[in-house]
Amino acid sequence: MILPWRVYQMMMVKHPWKVQILTAGTLVGCSDVISQQLIEQQGWANHDTKRTLRMTTVGLTYVGPVLGVWYKLLDQLVVGKSKTVAFKKMLLDQFALAPSFLACFLALTGFLGGHSREEVWLKLKKIWPTVQMLNFYFVPLVYRLPLIQVVALMWNTYLSWMANKI
Repeated sequence: MILPWRVYQMMMVKHPWKVQILTAGTLVGCSDVISQQLIEQQGWANHDTKRTLRMTTVGLTYVGPVLGVWYKLLDQLVVGKSKTVAFKKMLLDQFALAPSFLACFLALTGFLGGHSREEVWLKLKKIWPTVQMLNFYFVPLVYRLPLIQVVALMWNTYLSWMANKI
């Protein structure tokens, strides 16, 4: 397990943007697999591969790029490493990005999944501020997106279930 982590770290140093986006896409796709297999209990014979590919694509083209840029912007807007700085970043994240990010995520996945505007509208909910507070306080910028994506595996599983629930 140590060798893959070291390779990941090395690649993160050499190609942080690419690795962060690939990590986001992979983990959003994994979240959909978890949603279909553990939450919805569809079984492998009924697994919706197109849905998993849609969710992976959303991770690669929306989640990774948007959050990657957002975390860089937050580090430029609120400089430092104190608890106060982390709290300010969390507040900005929750009040400036999270509502529109989540709305766009659910709308994008809903529309790509063939849901109507009314169905998409009913799914718009909340996101978790505590994780972001800890993320901004303890985690170096280059690892924020991967950490959030790992933590978000369960959240994305829930979102995948919600976004694809009829």
